[in-house]
Amino acid sequence: MNKRNLIIGLGVLLVIVVLVLIPKGKKEEIVSDIDSISTPAPKAAANTLYQQAVALNNGGDLLKAKELYKRIVTEYPDFENIASTQKELESLNMRIIFSNTPTEKAVLHDIQAGDTLGKIAKKYGTTVDLIKISNNLQNDTIRVGKKLRVWTGQFNIFVDKSQNILMLKEGDDVVKVYRVSTGSENSTPVGQYKITSKLVDPVWFNKGVVLPPESPQNVLGTRWLGFDLPGYGIHGTIEPETIGQQVTAGCVRMRNQDVEELYSIIPLGVDVVIVN
Repeated sequence: MNKRNLIIGLGVLLVIVVLVLIPKGKKEEIVSDIDSISTPAPKAAANTLYQQAVALNNGGDLLKAKELYKRIVTEYPDFENIASTQKELESLNMRIIFSNTPTEKAVLHDIQAGDTLGKIAKKYGTTVDLIKISNNLQNDTIRVGKKLRVWTGQFNIFVDKSQNILMLKEGDDVVKVYRVSTGSENSTPVGQYKITSKLVDPVWFNKGVVLPPESPQNVLGTRWLGFDLPGYGIHGTIEPETIGQQVTAGCVRMRNQDVEELYSIIPLGVDVVIVN
């Protein structure tokens, strides 16, 4: 028997002897004390994970920080800072998506002759905007032989009318939660749809009246993500103070900065599920 095994064996023997010799009433107390030492209190464990996550995030280790934030959210839902932790996780998720951070949800594409950003985006099911942002491209010019970091994760959108929230999801994972407005008198249609059109600074065709983007009466804001249900979609707003209310004619309304963020990463064909 080596020295390490001998020490372990003596330790186990000592615990057995102590438990045999001490009064019965004290055994439960000692066992409880041992458990409390070996298993940290949930609050202390969550705080430790949170401090580690913040340090990793500040140090630029985004993927490890994300793992710890997710552990806190899933394992410690009663953590006193759970709301801010969720927001930090969402911010980190978006930072990873928009950066050139290596991740299993992205690939390095070798630019070939004949490639364009549009062709590459279509090949991987992403957007030109996202490719440009994550590779710090100032224009659409790309060079053969260079590499581009391209996001390959598949997004979907979930809208809960009862809470007036829109969830951006990647598979089953929630990436970010946005506050939105939905239709008055429950007019936003429930069901599953697809994004079939995308417009920057959309024109609003309202009951035969054409309202250009610069019109103060154009309620669509700066972006339009149209459903395969004519007349319905996700758009911006000229009334940000109404976000969180059921006040629209049936569309899902977002703050302009939020819909612009969503627009930049959502390609055509993405599923949208809307529930009551």
